[in-house]
Amino acid sequence: MQTETNKTLEVLAKEFSLSKDGIIKEGLKIFLEKKLREIKTEIFRITGKYKIASVEEFEDLYKRGEIEEKDSWSDYQKLDHLEFKKDEIEKLLQEFK
Repeated sequence: MQTETNKTLEVLAKEFSLSKDGIIKEGLKIFLEKKLREIKTEIFRITGKYKIASVEEFEDLYKRGEIEEKDSWSDYQKLDHLEFKKDEIEKLLQEFK
């Protein structure tokens, strides 16, 4: 597999007059941007469901007794994890600028 990948990189680099590192870097950037869009979509779905903007607002709903943990705990955990992943990917993308 590695040999095929190297061959493909060599062909692309020659065809487009780019370095192999440049192609890999651009591919990683596009991959991270795609993952970020997927994560933001899921965050939007969860925040829209509860009419909130962040995991902190989710916590406020619990504190005020407006929602029950038994009905929403998995969404809370998922949102918390997604926000963390979003931040990490955004940091990685900053390195490409």
